[in-house]
Amino acid sequence: MSAPRSADLQPHNQPAVQPAIHPSAIVDDGAELGHNTRVWHFAHVCAGARIGADCSLGQNVFVGNDVRIGNGVKVQNNVSIYDAITLEDDVFCGPSMVFTNVYNPRAAVTRKHEYRRTLVRRGATLGANATVVCGVTIGEYAFIAAGAVVNRDVAPYALMAGVPARHIGWISRSGERLALPLRGNGEARCPHTGEPYMVRDGVCSPATLADKASAPGLGAATATPTAITTGAGG
Repeated sequence: MSAPRSADLQPHNQPAVQPAIHPSAIVDDGAELGHNTRVWHFAHVCAGARIGADCSLGQNVFVGNDVRIGNGVKVQNNVSIYDAITLEDDVFCGPSMVFTNVYNPRAAVTRKHEYRRTLVRRGATLGANATVVCGVTIGEYAFIAAGAVVNRDVAPYALMAGVPARHIGWISRSGERLALPLRGNGEARCPHTGEPYMVRDGVCSPATLADKASAPGLGAATATPTAITTGAGG
């Protein structure tokens, strides 16, 4: 890895610059890091890792060999991203959240050939101290609340909380809870951006122009959404 090491890391959202790596971090030869990506104190990136542009890897982050990370991903302190994990663009991993890659580990049994792949789709949030049991797909812009344990696939835009995680609502791309029913059909607007969303047969997505034309009352709120926090710490 030929990226420069600097105690004064480059600020985010500047014109394209080489990755910035804190002197205490280890980036093994062969690892690929995109422009403007920052690697903070005591992090370790293994040789096979592929990391996109504009990412931030916080203090004490570990990234394995068979890991793919997209652009704009933010990984907070004390997160280990093991082999067989893929994070798409703009994923947020809160402090001390946990990934796994073996479903039934034993110290005396080698199961490296049994890794179950985990995929986190674009824009999803994994809250502080959440756990993602291996072998699942977390849908785009889904929101996993702090401390939740995910042990099955998560739908796009789903808000999940609890142990095990259960579906308690829908969330916008801006991270605001939507006044939408869990099942059936409904329409609502993001309280922050005004972006319209629809639920059809229990599937949530942003409303298209055709959807809006067919639902002139789109966005009429029926309830005040309850805030759910990740405890993310920034």
